This record gives sequence, structure tokens and C-alpha cells, in this order.
Amino acid sequence: MTIRVTAQAQLIVGEAQVIESLTPEGPFAAVFEDNGETGYFYALDGDIDGNAIQDALHIYNAADVSDRHMPSDVKVGWSEDGKKCVLLINGYPHGVFDFETKNGYCRSAFPPPISREWSISGHDWNDSVDDLFG
Repeated sequence: MTIRVTAQAQLIVGEAQVIESLTPEGPFAAVFEDNGETGYFYALDGDIDGNAIQDALHIYNAADVSDRHMPSDVKVGWSEDGKKCVLLINGYPHGVFDFETKNGYCRSAFPPPISREWSISGHDWNDSVDDLFG
């Protein structure tokens, strides 16, 4: 997986934290948020008037993470073209946004799509997701 890491932080699951990442090229951004109960990954488009959030991916429920008391390494990285990003927690991909095809993918496949433009087929993870960064 070839990525350009633009944000990195240490996280204790269940402790509120926001990690923002801007694409090296273009108007896109991604934000990971642990609000103390859940972890979500958001796709943002700075060229959109009003609400810039285009899609949202459920990453975890804090109460369900068995090693939540241990620090985790969080990275957000972008593809060479700046149109795809990945959320890595301890080196493992948990969420991906493809801004070109307007799709988001996560291990939980939740929530249902929040718009008529993004992830209209859902957020199901599949093996082709890893190929987006090849």
C-alpha cells in the first residue's frame, strides 16, 4: 500500500480526540473522531457550499474494543493522486474514501448512505479496496 501520511497521532480509544488530514492535492479532507463512545471517519469536500461532510464511516464502538486502554497509532494517508485516503489504526486499514468514485468503505459496513451521491451501494469492505493504493 503506497500512501502519503498527512496526519498521525496516538489515541486511547474512548478518550475524545479529533484527527484532521488534508489531501496533498485538491480540496479534500478526512477527519477521524473518537467522541468518547464511538469512532467515526468523515470525508469532506472543501469545494461544497454548506456542509462539507460528504460521507461518514463507523469505525468502532469504544465499549467493544477489548484493548481500548492501550495506546493506538492512528495514521491518515492519501494516494499519490490525492483522491483516495485510508485510516490506519495500528497499521491496519479500517476505513477508506475514494473521492473520485464517491465511495466509502469500512469493516462494519455501517451506517447506511447519508446522501444520494456517496456510497449509494453501501459501505461494505471488499478485497478491491486494498488495490486502490497499489
